[in-house]
Amino acid sequence: MQEGKRQKQVAGLIQQEINEIFQRLGITMLDGGMVSISSVKVTPDLLEARIYLSFFQVTEPKKTLKKIEEKSWEIKKELSQRLRHQLRNIPELKFFHDDTLDHVFRMEELFKKIKKEEPRKDSQGD
Repeated sequence: MQEGKRQKQVAGLIQQEINEIFQRLGITMLDGGMVSISSVKVTPDLLEARIYLSFFQVTEPKKTLKKIEEKSWEIKKELSQRLRHQLRNIPELKFFHDDTLDHVFRMEELFKKIKKEEPRKDSQGD
């Protein structure tokens, strides 16, 4: 199902505000790594916002995600203060680990291995 215009507007607004809230609360740097919001998806009824987080050089993403979830009440409270004039109801915030970055790094490593093995194959054929 395709996202509606209002869903995209609300998701963009929430992403922008939560980025600022994360910076203010010091959530962007946790557990020796960096946390960033990769995307926000809002349900059609605008009652739930799914926030996908990217972790860079975070040793234990599950523990870091749990720390963020523990602060979700504080994040939602500040979000509601910032968006009280734009939204009637503040959506329920759900945080998820976006492991796309991990897949990208794995793919890059595989490509590097393939490139290292290719010259060996060529030299054996001569």
